[in-house]
Amino acid sequence: MPPIRDKFAIHSKAVVCQDVELKGDITIGSGTILHPKATIFAIAGPIVIGANCIIEEAAIIVNRRKEVMRIGDDNLFEIGCRVESPSVGNFNTVSTRARVHHTVRISSYCFVGAGCLVVPTDDEVLDEYTVIYGPSAERRVWSGRGRVQETDLRRKHAEYLRETLPKFNRLRRGEGHGYGA
Repeated sequence: MPPIRDKFAIHSKAVVCQDVELKGDITIGSGTILHPKATIFAIAGPIVIGANCIIEEAAIIVNRRKEVMRIGDDNLFEIGCRVESPSVGNFNTVSTRARVHHTVRISSYCFVGAGCLVVPTDDEVLDEYTVIYGPSAERRVWSGRGRVQETDLRRKHAEYLRETLPKFNRLRRGEGHGYGA
């Protein structure tokens, strides 16, 4: 296997801390926030992260497939989660220490609860508004009630992080590799 070539495109409005581990071909969208110690590995194919995502400490995102891993807008990856899903829609939450296997595609407005392990034997697509919870990764469908409040809360969270992280962390700039104005 040839060595992984690093190629980063970090939008000028993204907040990426200096001690984030990035490997491979990675594009980070406008307003996306990467906390210190987050890890993104594009091992086999590129990773494209949309706008306004929040990737917290020790979160790991890995692309093991040759196809492009697309992560939509306004997603939250909490502390210590691991996501290898080939596609992630918009407004999803992957909670603390949850794991999503590379055979799972996540649509939009899904929630994977803390510590849940999502590892199906066959390829699977999570329908919109799917909630996975509990020690045995049980499933139900969310009604969507409270979605507006959830969206507002997530935007306030991102606004706070954009203001606070640069005060206490060195930021990585996309010099020569960045895009956007």
